[in-house]
Amino acid sequence: MRQIKHIHGDKPSHWVGDGFYVKPFINYSESNPEFNYAHSDPFLMLDYSEPMNFAPNPNYETQPHGVGQHPHKGFETVTIAYEGEISHADSTGGRGDILKGDVQWMTAGSGIIHEEFHSPNFGQHGGVFSMVQLWVNLPKKDKLTDAKYQTLKRDEMSVVNLTDSNDKAIGKAAIIAGELQGEAGIASTFTPINLWDIELDSEGSTMLQVPNTHNVMILVQQGELLINDTLVDAGKLVQFAEPTGIDAKDEQNTINTSSINTSTTDTITLTYQAGGSDSVPTKLLLMSGEPIGEPVAGYGPFVMNTQDEIQQTFRDYQTGNFG
Repeated sequence: MRQIKHIHGDKPSHWVGDGFYVKPFINYSESNPEFNYAHSDPFLMLDYSEPMNFAPNPNYETQPHGVGQHPHKGFETVTIAYEGEISHADSTGGRGDILKGDVQWMTAGSGIIHEEFHSPNFGQHGGVFSMVQLWVNLPKKDKLTDAKYQTLKRDEMSVVNLTDSNDKAIGKAAIIAGELQGEAGIASTFTPINLWDIELDSEGSTMLQVPNTHNVMILVQQGELLINDTLVDAGKLVQFAEPTGIDAKDEQNTINTSSINTSTTDTITLTYQAGGSDSVPTKLLLMSGEPIGEPVAGYGPFVMNTQDEIQQTFRDYQTGNFG
């Protein structure tokens, strides 16, 4: 069983532009010895916008809420719309709306300039808005790959039932990326990643198998549940212990045989306990990824491997040789 290492929930929220009020659970630049990029690799950043009501915007056509044009380079952004709608446009000519349940997977690669706003429809009518944005690192060999854009529609994703020991379904998981129960996600990724969007709505326990070479985290968005034997409620990020697989290294970067797990997966147990007529389904996002294990140098919207590369990126952007 992959043990829980820490539960994070004490991050203050802040505005990104005027459309996204987010809680920053992961930030690759943090130096916390208990939770830094080494523990979240390949995930550089995780911003969670908890459900928030927006009034109709009378200027939705000319002044939509969101973030105007800005650059990215050297990684990918993954935006999951849980409530509300987001409009996207970028310098490659990609544009479109992502609706409730959809995912926008943007590879910045060698450089892209984009913007993200509440969609015209959402701006006109208002309503509840909630989203997750992940930054996923690219390995050095792929940092200069061509920029591209994937629109992942919820009705095109594989969905599997999550069952208890008696084969009773207690919930379901939509596979955004990776693999679960032999079903594959529709996202194309550069390194091994699992993103499972999970909802539990019937009492019972289910066991998930995660690769023992992956860093693993769970974001709980609604309701509460037992993860292994620990109660976790909404608005918390669960950080699991370090990978236990045969690639586990000690501080001298040599194989630590005492920590080797000869199986290929670890288990995580999820238990949903109905709380009466007013109970709500529990919703969570499981993220796991094989660490890239390369140096990271970053500044603002640019993430490379060295400071020289960051400086060159700024020169390229300032001289118009970008996106």
